[in-house]
Amino acid sequence: MPARFCTKWQFCLGLFCSLALLSISAEAAKFAPNYDEAKVPEYTLPDPLIDSHGKPVTDAKTWTDVRRPEILALFEKEIYGKAPGRPEALWFETALVDPDALDGRAVRKEVVVHFTKEANGPSMRLMLYLPKNAKGPVPAFLALNFFGNHSIHPDPKITLSDRWMRSNKKKGIKNHRATEASRGTSQSRWPVEKILDRGYALATVYYGDIDPDFNDGFQNGIHPHFYREGQTRPDPNQWGSISAWAWGLSRAMDYLETETGVDARRVAVMGHSRLGKTSLWAGATDERFALVISNDSGCGGAALSRRKFGETYGFMKDVIGYWFCENWKKYADREDEMPVDQHMLIALMAPRPVYVASAVEDRWADPKGEFLSTLHASGVYELFGLKGVSADTMPEVDQPADQGTIGYHVRQGRHNVTDFDWDQYLNFFDKLYHTEGLRSNPGPKSF
Repeated sequence: MPARFCTKWQFCLGLFCSLALLSISAEAAKFAPNYDEAKVPEYTLPDPLIDSHGKPVTDAKTWTDVRRPEILALFEKEIYGKAPGRPEALWFETALVDPDALDGRAVRKEVVVHFTKEANGPSMRLMLYLPKNAKGPVPAFLALNFFGNHSIHPDPKITLSDRWMRSNKKKGIKNHRATEASRGTSQSRWPVEKILDRGYALATVYYGDIDPDFNDGFQNGIHPHFYREGQTRPDPNQWGSISAWAWGLSRAMDYLETETGVDARRVAVMGHSRLGKTSLWAGATDERFALVISNDSGCGGAALSRRKFGETYGFMKDVIGYWFCENWKKYADREDEMPVDQHMLIALMAPRPVYVASAVEDRWADPKGEFLSTLHASGVYELFGLKGVSADTMPEVDQPADQGTIGYHVRQGRHNVTDFDWDQYLNFFDKLYHTEGLRSNPGPKSF
């Protein structure tokens, strides 16, 4: 929320959020996750290649025209909630341009994406790094960030966010506001120079610009600006926070299509953790994204929900249920009654490439369940004459299965984004789009 709101309002909001987080902590303390493969329940996955009338899907056209729309509609209605389309009044305002950023290595732009016609209305601030000496439009990575654009790099010229954030002493966030101490605190997850040196642009937006990550009944963030007259919260089948964040990624894509320095045909959407769930849903709902990347997204992201390993819907319902639509809550502890599972979410990207990453110590996100989703989605890619994931069993640690249209790796370490992860994403993008002809090749390579 903008800093101009009164101190009393800020105090009340801070108190509300503190109480909410205490409630979350209490609920989390009660939950005992299963980390034993022997206790994973038996389950049967819904088949993405059997349509709603029980007919097999045997060709790409039937998938595209019939089955894919069915599955997308189920996810919209039952899991994430349907979001509105592009606002008619959407407009872009270039706020800052630094033509010699990073010691002359890059051009850095800050663009305000306005969602309504009012200049002081709801908006998000997109930051874009472009390689300084590019000979033409370059492919790009687009990703939301957790702690403001200023947190991904210590550059003092980056505008310090004035929006609400979760207080975090280590991140330099006090009383739900960023301070100068928060600059660059997340840079270990954002190898900006490496991305630029490999010939890619990087665009990012603070996810709280779109919807602050706390539950007050959807009165904050973007939701109220799209309520119909008399509406006070989303309908049971309308967007929760993940769908709102994904909607924001599509609005960022709207801008990138106008940016002459970016090849909008080759934009990868990437996200970590809850924002990995978001990147998958953004890729499913917006086919303009050429590559979709999920980093440690777990339950509600890349991991099979029916396994009930680590994080589960039952835990999420009372703690972070606002990430999803209201209809989703009926599947808490009843995952096997869902008409979909997460392999079908990954399949919605076909024939576009997807990369899913896990970490050995991140059992909460169920690495095996994430891999199994890629495996069970692969049959859809075969309809297009493409190989899905290039492994029949979970690959060895730090040994990527990246020779298919679905990439996967499980690395050493915990829930995080590391240089190893980024190296695989960059290598995968290079393979797909032929590095040597990167700026002239119009489409992905088939393996």
